Amino acid sequence: MLKFSKVFIVVFLASLFIGCQNDSKVKVIKLGHGLDVTHPVHKAMEFMAKRLKEKSHGTLQIDIYPNQQLGSERETLELLQIGSLGMTKVSTGVLENFAPRLKVFGLPFLFRDRQHRFNVLESDIGESLLNESVQNRLKGLTFYDAGSRSFYTKVPVYNPDDLKGLKLRVMESQTAITMVNLLGGSPTPISWGELYTALQQGIVDGAENNLPSFYLSHHYEVCKFFITDEHTALPDELLISTIVWDKLSKQEQKWVKEAAMESSEYEKKIWHEAELHALEEIKKAGVKVIAPNKEPFREKVQPMYEEFKKNPEMRKTIEAIQAMK
Repeated sequence: MLKFSKVFIVVFLASLFIGCQNDSKVKVIKLGHGLDVTHPVHKAMEFMAKRLKEKSHGTLQIDIYPNQQLGSERETLELLQIGSLGMTKVSTGVLENFAPRLKVFGLPFLFRDRQHRFNVLESDIGESLLNESVQNRLKGLTFYDAGSRSFYTKVPVYNPDDLKGLKLRVMESQTAITMVNLLGGSPTPISWGELYTALQQGIVDGAENNLPSFYLSHHYEVCKFFITDEHTALPDELLISTIVWDKLSKQEQKWVKEAAMESSEYEKKIWHEAELHALEEIKKAGVKVIAPNKEPFREKVQPMYEEFKKNPEMRKTIEAIQAMK
């Protein structure tokens, strides 16, 4: 009954802020997400809203609702599917439940480096992956850089053996669950908004995420070890409901796509600055940053590649990514 009430409230709120409204000559697209307003991705979405208003001469407007005001990542995706919300941002780790081929981003050590990652995301491979969820009424507009994900814990970790017995928070992603299992940890799916309390109360012993998220969430107050194993580089994805998208004219669609792409370029710059700032601040707060040998981690997760490549389409995607310069 409580679960039903929560869903009802979220849908009711979303209905007040309907995905795309026509007031006079202005169309308003509502964008809900779970990040703090200081997060680089939120700032990029504000940049997008500004550019879209400029491009459309004020006829298209994006209203942004951060901090899970309209629900968790999964809830906002479901609201997009029924057209009660216009846009959202989610991690591709969560989106893989709606578009299975996006599981490829969850493969540990898939990208050689930061530039390789950008080359893939901005290529035809990236564009095809953006369109992977269209059949579920979720159209990808662009990817946002979310850096590399690493473990952070209450105890020091130098190799996979040190993860044994640790309860580690993961997203609602089967790929992430499999990875942590192979590394010897105990994967525990918990929503992002509940994680600080779970760490504080000892429900989990650690988690994995990028540096800015670790810092901005204040998880460094509880976890005093950040392990730069950089196991995955899951991008964020900006999505629009196809129900809302189809109501836009071709010109309006062009403006929305252009504004989204420009915002991702802007986000790359401020993301890098945020990473450097977060690293400096967590060190000041007494966090020990451990740079382990990545090879033992890489060896432990090789079975994931073997399993993924049993699917011909997934094999083709992995090989195309690995072949890209």
